[in-house]
Amino acid sequence: MRSPAEILRGAKTIALVGASPKPDRPSHAVMRYLLAQGYDVIPVRPQGCDEVLGVRCARSLAEIDRPIDLVDVFRRPEATPTHAREAVEAGAGALWLQLGIVSDESRRIAEEAGLDYVEDLCTAVVHRYVVREQAG
Repeated sequence: MRSPAEILRGAKTIALVGASPKPDRPSHAVMRYLLAQGYDVIPVRPQGCDEVLGVRCARSLAEIDRPIDLVDVFRRPEATPTHAREAVEAGAGALWLQLGIVSDESRRIAEEAGLDYVEDLCTAVVHRYVVREQAG
């Protein structure tokens, strides 16, 4: 298993599940940050939104037409096992549940399929730390 920092260093394409078009939502701020850092971020929303920060939304991970390095999830814990299964089916490299989100079932699904797994951490915070560490 790779560390959270190693996952982010190796990622190029991030599917952000639960991306919000609302600027006051944490997923919006994290997506803006990750885009600014050069990641290819694809917002994933099943309904109610065509684009976030100028990037067209995918309705599901299955709609994404390129390899997914990281699935970054902003959903309630009870919704995450479904996304874990979708990440496995999509051939993603890692599943990351955002700050405050913990799911034993999602961990089991991801780890049994060989995906790297992170929970209860923010990708933007970890990235900022990694950038400072590399610069420092």
